[in-house]
Amino acid sequence: MSDATKRPLRADARRNRDKILAAAVRVFSEEGLDAHLERIAREAGVGSGTLYRNFPTREALIEAAYRNEVARLCDSVPGLLAELSPAEALRAWTRRFIDYATAKFGMADALRAVVASGGDPYGDSRELIQSALTALMAAAAAAGEIRSDIRSTDMFAALAGIALTSARPDQREQAERLLDLVLDGLRPTAPRPA
Repeated sequence: MSDATKRPLRADARRNRDKILAAAVRVFSEEGLDAHLERIAREAGVGSGTLYRNFPTREALIEAAYRNEVARLCDSVPGLLAELSPAEALRAWTRRFIDYATAKFGMADALRAVVASGGDPYGDSRELIQSALTALMAAAAAAGEIRSDIRSTDMFAALAGIALTSARPDQREQAERLLDLVLDGLRPTAPRPA
């Protein structure tokens, strides 16, 4: 049965799946590819059978955990825009992007193993993230809170650079400073006197 034709999960099954995915990100980030699936099940508060029923292979769990992190990041945009000004939403989202990058960095060996086995955990993640960032920047530019001449692809490149150089948990302070530097550069500039 394809993903498109599967029945929606019951609420309790969905909660268990979400707990497994969150635990998988934590454990794979801490232990890498050698993480024990039984530990993931224990941390999620489910039995091994529940874990294997949802994710029959280690690779399926790793790929689903990564894709879930991308979805959580991208799906946060409407809520952030509803709760915060567009510029504040953009700032909050960039912090979430660094959280995502830190998780991805921690899972690097596990993700490489999925790719080596023929999987494609990254799929359309770049496009999804770019679309989320574009929506945030468009809202902030329309509100006059950021410059309108900066492309979201340029901002994505800056975020990717910060993630590349500062994604480890012990580099979080540096990542925050770099984010502030980049976001300050988005502020509208005052017209120059004639």
